[in-house]
Amino acid sequence: MRVVSAQQMRELEERAIRDFGIPSLLLMENAALAVIQEVRQMLEDRHIQLSAGRATVFVGKGNNGGDGLAVARHLLILGMDITVYSFARAEEFKGDAALNYRLYQNTGGKLFTIEGEKQRRLVRISLAQADVIIDAIYGTGFRGALPSLIDEYVEEINRAQVPVVAVDIPSGVEADTGKVYRKAIMADATVTFGLPKLGHFLGVGPAYAGRVSVDPISIPERFLDDEKLTTSILTEDVCQYLPIRSLQGHKGTHGRGVLVAGSEGMTGAALLAGKAALRSGIGLLQMVVPRGLAEGIDLALTEATVWGAESEKALNGNAWPVIYERAEKAQALAIGPGLGQEPELLLVIEEVLRNLPLPVILDADALNVLAKEPGILGWRQGRGPLILTPHPGEMARLCGCTTEEVQANRLELAISKAVEWESIIVLKGAITIIAAPDGRAFLNPTGNPGLGTGGTGDVLTGSILAWLAQGVEPLAAACLGVYLHGKAADQLTGEFGLSGYTAGEVADQLPKARRSLENNH
Repeated sequence: MRVVSAQQMRELEERAIRDFGIPSLLLMENAALAVIQEVRQMLEDRHIQLSAGRATVFVGKGNNGGDGLAVARHLLILGMDITVYSFARAEEFKGDAALNYRLYQNTGGKLFTIEGEKQRRLVRISLAQADVIIDAIYGTGFRGALPSLIDEYVEEINRAQVPVVAVDIPSGVEADTGKVYRKAIMADATVTFGLPKLGHFLGVGPAYAGRVSVDPISIPERFLDDEKLTTSILTEDVCQYLPIRSLQGHKGTHGRGVLVAGSEGMTGAALLAGKAALRSGIGLLQMVVPRGLAEGIDLALTEATVWGAESEKALNGNAWPVIYERAEKAQALAIGPGLGQEPELLLVIEEVLRNLPLPVILDADALNVLAKEPGILGWRQGRGPLILTPHPGEMARLCGCTTEEVQANRLELAISKAVEWESIIVLKGAITIIAAPDGRAFLNPTGNPGLGTGGTGDVLTGSILAWLAQGVEPLAAACLGVYLHGKAADQLTGEFGLSGYTAGEVADQLPKARRSLENNH
């Protein structure tokens, strides 16, 4: 599913009105009906009949307020007790919003205008009696901080302990960035229209939006799936990338992958990445590790073949001949988990970038070493696919900026660097971003805070390596690996909640995550 900016959504709506002849009022009416479906479900979940419920609706003067007035009218007709508070005077409504105000009046609805502190007591009473709150103050056109008066009432709404449904996006959240400058509505659910917005997934937007549902509101599918819209949200449709196994298949046809990893004190990273590759179905996993650690890793991960390079505690320049020999018959290579940062490793990475035409993943310490000479990425251009899997700190070192700067512009930075470096970038985080060299980007909705524990990044690298080795195209392999990694973690919350499970348990859950994806399709 595509994800859009506020401007892109406006253009899609204008196309639907201009080219398809859909009246703008119909779009607003359909938006209202979609919100009502969410309200009905929210009340039913609490065993409240819609006709017996009470709703408090907050509206602004724009089209978002018009949506809210249409919602209020329909709920009033359906028998709900409705109170509408407006941060605009009646004469400030324009166009479709003004028409919906008149229709709401004609249905018998009343509107209370909030002009200052004197309405605070009345609002508190309404909130205390409400079964649901509708937020239609600001929509996707909002930028910056809320006016101080609205700030104060937003605080009252957030304190009310009443379920909130936001119309399109919670008021106070920027639709393009997910930024909140002072306060914003904390919604339990958001009903958005046409396509999801970037702000539902970026920044702190997800924390404010709650559960997001999308309604097309009659905008034609061919508009919503326009290839010019280059950012998408990953869905279970990633199952199309899963390789189909032949009944005559064997370990040689299920992919050979090389994992270059491990150093003294960091063998766990190598083992976790290796386990994840095996759990993701790789046919043959070949691990290149320091010779002094090879025996222990061999005993701990018996399904892999382990090759020791001429070093005791951490890999150095002597590793390259072993890596090259293993890679000659492999379909993919990953380097980095627990590798250490020996200065000579930069020479190894240079050789990998220059001389291996197979898909290569650079992760963890490989990225930290690369950050000392990021210019060598240019040597990879035209030689083979490259995937970089940084967390925000590693991305900051690669880009020569601060982690805060990375987090403030995650999507733009990932895309620009993917294009500049001609690489696929997997920028890890609460919403992991997969950016491609052609400017496309994918946002991953799976995963949860439990993944914030040591070793989960190594698991992701091993999983992507396995999909590459099995012949999945690099961009698809990155998307598939990220989605299943998060899905495995989500499945573990049923037993553990949002913390307490380990990276190894995520790796062990990967086959079940894959199987559930297959079963759903």
